[in-house]
Amino acid sequence: MIKLTRLDGSEFLVNPDLIEAVEETPDTHITLVNGKKYLVLEKAPAIVDKIVTFKALVLHRANPGKAKKYLFRKKMTIYRLCCPLED
Repeated sequence: MIKLTRLDGSEFLVNPDLIEAVEETPDTHITLVNGKKYLVLEKAPAIVDKIVTFKALVLHRANPGKAKKYLFRKKMTIYRLCCPLED
């Protein structure tokens, strides 16, 4: 969900997957896929940034350990053992 501001200053949350169109005329209108429309204070580039940030956060939370595993494997090839360790 992304947080947006109505013209009266009240804030609300919108599911970015439901946004069909964002228009600046010069006020910013958001049209959802169900036909509802909202007038907001944020400009279109700011809304796009919020959507991209939200989607990146969702992807990061869906795959939390992948980046660490990749780095670990890379380090293991760099520090390859050349002789057996003694107990």
